[in-house]
Amino acid sequence: MPLDKDLTKKIIEEKISALKREQEENLARALAQKFGFPYVDLVKTPLDWDALHLAKMDEAQNGLFIPFQKVKKILFVACVDPENQFLQRKIEDWRREGYALRLFLCSKTSFQRGLKEYEKISLPKEKLVGRVTLSDTAIERITKEVLDLETLKGELRKTEGEINLFIESFLGGAIRFEASDIHIIPQEDRAILRYRLDGVMHPIYEIPKKFFISLLYRLKLLSGLKINITSIPQDGRFTIKVEKREIEVRVSTVPGEHGEDVVMRILDPKMLLSLEELGLHPFYYQKLSRAMEKPQGMILTTGPTGSGKTTTLYACLKKIATPEVKVITIEDPIEYHLEGIDQTQVDHKKGYTFPVALRAALRQDPDIILVGEIRDMETAQTAIQAALTGHLVFSTLHTNDAAGIVPRLVEMGITASTIPAALNLGMAQRLLRRLCKKCKKEIEIPVSIWEKIEKNLQNIPKEYLPDISKKTFFLPRGCKDCYFTGYRGRIGIYEMFEITPKLEEMINFSPSISQMRKALKEEGMITMQEDGLLRVLEGETSLEELQKVTGPLE
Repeated sequence: MPLDKDLTKKIIEEKISALKREQEENLARALAQKFGFPYVDLVKTPLDWDALHLAKMDEAQNGLFIPFQKVKKILFVACVDPENQFLQRKIEDWRREGYALRLFLCSKTSFQRGLKEYEKISLPKEKLVGRVTLSDTAIERITKEVLDLETLKGELRKTEGEINLFIESFLGGAIRFEASDIHIIPQEDRAILRYRLDGVMHPIYEIPKKFFISLLYRLKLLSGLKINITSIPQDGRFTIKVEKREIEVRVSTVPGEHGEDVVMRILDPKMLLSLEELGLHPFYYQKLSRAMEKPQGMILTTGPTGSGKTTTLYACLKKIATPEVKVITIEDPIEYHLEGIDQTQVDHKKGYTFPVALRAALRQDPDIILVGEIRDMETAQTAIQAALTGHLVFSTLHTNDAAGIVPRLVEMGITASTIPAALNLGMAQRLLRRLCKKCKKEIEIPVSIWEKIEKNLQNIPKEYLPDISKKTFFLPRGCKDCYFTGYRGRIGIYEMFEITPKLEEMINFSPSISQMRKALKEEGMITMQEDGLLRVLEGETSLEELQKVTGPLE
């Protein structure tokens, strides 16, 4: 069938236009070579609004230039004529402001594309220097309209191609759904955008590969990362403003098979909980409170990454940090900013390590110290000494459970006999997904499962048990409110021990983990799995979720 005449004409015109564009860009490349400048095509290159704000639109028009990138104090400028007098004067102005200039040559079409970008920004607005600002109106719209993941996907489809709007959409969605992390993983022909919700990854959107490159470029600029470095990992950050609170976004890039993988950690102050909001069972809340009331000693918590250790420790600090005491934290990195607390961050490149920072903190006359992590003998010894000499010390260790704390300290070179005097409380924790209140389903517990549950309840005092006469628990179902997962939010499960005379005597002989585990059981410690089993019987989580995190019931 012959092509329609209008369609044929359109195809010919498009081919002629593309040919003219190619010729124009070839001429620009030749001129760039003649002047000794690098060439850039602004039609294909994302423009940085931070850079655009450094010149007014009429200045750009008069000087035939576009400031298109800004990395710290380095400014990248594309121009049609590098000898333009107005441009030369503007360059001098920038240099007086402390900018180093990188001049590129571009075509007139390329320059016109840059001018169009000025129409999208409002110059009286706050300058976007390392900051994405989500307007109250945008957040309100996202909160009201984006009620489920499908609606969010529609929002992302609408903004695809507009880099800043797209970033605002997926950041707004992440905050709306309380995602802890955003992952962008490039594939051969696309990139996958995923959220981590309640500890589980959810695919959100497929980003075209061409757009992903522009998106990565913008995210790197926002985070203060080097754009031209793609072969090594980089870490950066930026801040977004939502409903009058500042949310820090930590950005990590690593080289992957098809490009750089991006992970963005969302640190929303709204997610900081009080000690009461942690939802500890009363018997563990009292134990932790007793340990914190002591003027000196050490409180150690253990658990894998993402088990809520930082949330627990910050909740403890919020409880006891008053104007009457001085609190210093040593973190890697600082996750949340706490009012009334001196927070410091280690810098391994500059030699400001945990032991160095801890020794410096002790010279600042603190009452309470938080050491982000004890990972070497020097830090362990200094922290133990601080706990023995009038300071209350909070920290974390890498062990699987509470029973591993003492053997780990001994392995690090701590004299076993000093541990009982220094250690107020040893604890371990995990996070379980909480059953969705709107769709969870109550069922009678099968006999074979009830026998196992009954066996595991024998170690728990009767006064701690919920009403188990019905012999029922709940299963996940899935609804719109929980994104059809059956779960919404998370809850912590814990195990804790204080030093008893029997434990003190045993610790003096450097016990193994299995010996500690047996002794703690004999001393009546309720394990994480038993604590979680109470949550199952209370209808807070499912048995399946508990066994997924702590292993099968025996």
